[in-house]
Amino acid sequence: MKTINSQGIILSRTNYAEADRILTILTPKYGKLRLIAKGVRKVKSKLAGGIELFSVSEISYINGKREIGTLVSARLKTNYATIVRDIERVQLGYELMRMLNRVTEDHPEELYFNILNSSFMALNDQEISQQLIYLWFMAQLLKANGHSPNLLSDSSGQKLIETGYYSFDFDRMNFNAQIDGIYNARHIKLLRLLFGDYDIQKINNINNVEQYTAELKELMLAMSRDHLPQLNNLR
Repeated sequence: MKTINSQGIILSRTNYAEADRILTILTPKYGKLRLIAKGVRKVKSKLAGGIELFSVSEISYINGKREIGTLVSARLKTNYATIVRDIERVQLGYELMRMLNRVTEDHPEELYFNILNSSFMALNDQEISQQLIYLWFMAQLLKANGHSPNLLSDSSGQKLIETGYYSFDFDRMNFNAQIDGIYNARHIKLLRLLFGDYDIQKINNINNVEQYTAELKELMLAMSRDHLPQLNNLR
């Protein structure tokens, strides 16, 4: 049978039989794969070192007759080893993997692989706020599923201004001017960056970014509850 080569990120690992594991692997081109890694739990297994969590691996596999293929070889390409030194970052990494696994079907586009890889890269940097990583990840999932808010104009089509205060309309997914609104231009600017094509590392350099991420957390959670219901029982 034909051997297929790909990059992959391990989303989950389940022990199977005496020494095997069933892996769910996210790839750029082939979607999510379910592969059996035979004998991987044995001490001298050559596969074990290539299927670490929080890593990008180079894998070779053979498709099975049913849903599960066979992992032939695995080698670490990028190992975000700093993540595992911090239990809170490990927990967030697990949460991001579970969320991405839940919102994607078997054949997600390459964008999802890039989102998770970028999140791991940021988690590996101890200087980047975990809350910012979480908000960026959620914004990118919403965007990938076609649920970006309107961050340019209000419900009447008026451009949002820097001196304004706003409330958020969840039905229309936009901001509306309100004298006692809790959101201002700084919140909206950060949301534009989170939903845009900006690196998390660059966003992290904004002055007072932690203050604004804390204030936007509930807003982002509410958006995801409305538009990514697959995640509701994971939070």
